[in-house]
Amino acid sequence: MMGNSLSDGKRPPYGVLAVLMIGGFIGFLNNTLLNVALPSIMTDLQVDTATVQWLTTGFMLVNGLLIPATAILIQKYSVRTLFLVAIGLFTIGTIIAGFSPIFSVLLVARMIQASGSAIMMPLLMNVMLISFPVEKRGAAMGVFGLILMFAPAIGPTLSGWILEHSHWRMLFHTIWPIAIAIWTTGFFLLKDKKEKVAIKLDLFSFLLSSVGFGGILYGFGSVGSNGWDNPIIYITIIIGICSLVAFIIRQFKLEVPMLNFRVYQYPMFSLASGIMMINTMAMFSGFLLLPIYVQTVLGISPLATGLMLLPGALVNAIMSPVTGRLFDKYGGKILAVCGLGITAMTSYLLSNLTFETSYYYLMGMHALRMFGMSMVMMPVQTNGLNQLPAKYYPHGTAMNNTLMQLSGAIGTALIITLMSIREQSYANQLLAEVAGQPTAAVQEQIALEAMQAGINFAFLVSAFIAFAAMILAFFMKRARSEGNESTEEKDDKVPATS
Repeated sequence: MMGNSLSDGKRPPYGVLAVLMIGGFIGFLNNTLLNVALPSIMTDLQVDTATVQWLTTGFMLVNGLLIPATAILIQKYSVRTLFLVAIGLFTIGTIIAGFSPIFSVLLVARMIQASGSAIMMPLLMNVMLISFPVEKRGAAMGVFGLILMFAPAIGPTLSGWILEHSHWRMLFHTIWPIAIAIWTTGFFLLKDKKEKVAIKLDLFSFLLSSVGFGGILYGFGSVGSNGWDNPIIYITIIIGICSLVAFIIRQFKLEVPMLNFRVYQYPMFSLASGIMMINTMAMFSGFLLLPIYVQTVLGISPLATGLMLLPGALVNAIMSPVTGRLFDKYGGKILAVCGLGITAMTSYLLSNLTFETSYYYLMGMHALRMFGMSMVMMPVQTNGLNQLPAKYYPHGTAMNNTLMQLSGAIGTALIITLMSIREQSYANQLLAEVAGQPTAAVQEQIALEAMQAGINFAFLVSAFIAFAAMILAFFMKRARSEGNESTEEKDDKVPATS
């Protein structure tokens, strides 16, 4: 196990964690930089909303395809090897993205970035799990969250400032020199050794998972462009579901599965996966919808958009260590229920946007929404992982990261698809009410009203998604693992003891 080279000593490997966290930080920063830039990319590369969302969906798709393999990779290779490969791929993708002349090249570059990110986050999470005892994990994960959530805090504002003064390509040109510096630091500082492990990646499983996850995601993601009546949609989704079923069946037959579904014999882990998947679908929709709304519908500048998103990101970052300590003391149930309730309420309030909606109202609603989300993800995920025996940590983190990426990608594709469908139907309705041939000014106004209606509908769907996750959160119990046996404290209010 990797833990042998990292956690044998009493003191956690803070140097290794610092290098890994900096790598994870620029990955998060890269994502939040791009969200504010999507309207600029749409204009510059002449693509629509349904197309540009693939920069986000495609990134998460590749993450979802590769993350299942990380459980094997983490057991087979050293932290140093995996880190250098991950940052190397991320750097190459970032350089290509910065120089991409057309949208298709930019999309491919994003996918190369994603191949590095797919290795980085499960690697970091696994090192965290093996470095800290259960009773200290909440606080450790909180600090981890604070550092990584600082990226979303500065990302939108930094992106807005860069877009205000330069081209969107500078978002990538700013990142890749930093990535090269991090790779160099890791090359010299990371020294952990790894004994050879006789474990191989099952290529047929990888093929089945790629076709399965990829087919489902491509099907949902293409609805906005092709419509539900296109047979390609149904064919790819059906092929994806069949491949995924075959993949799951095969994993139970393998002695060393690529993705170990036996983690679902632990009920709190299963519940945590369900809650995180649903919450991720609601979360990513907001990240995409608000920048498009304020820049396209309200005509607010990219810098002002970034500043509007800043308080919410800061709240999320500041709350991360707070929720970690609250989790250690009270468990995850109360945090998850309250957080998801706030998320559902704010999503509903954001489904009533108008042309007169106040800038500061949007800022406040986004901050409150992020406050709610800060109480959900880390406590729910940590509670689920705490029930697993140590031998299942790589598989648990790989499973969580896979499902989060896929649910985020499917949720984003589904939300944008529903937005596009509603936008088109409302535009047709408004056009039918216009007498004669509409002028260019009238057509532009109709397009803006239709987009606003689509965004409102998408936020309404997000509200129902968050409410469904809140119902599931009521069934949470505090989870602990003792050796290879799991136990649960029935009273979630009883504080954890060290």
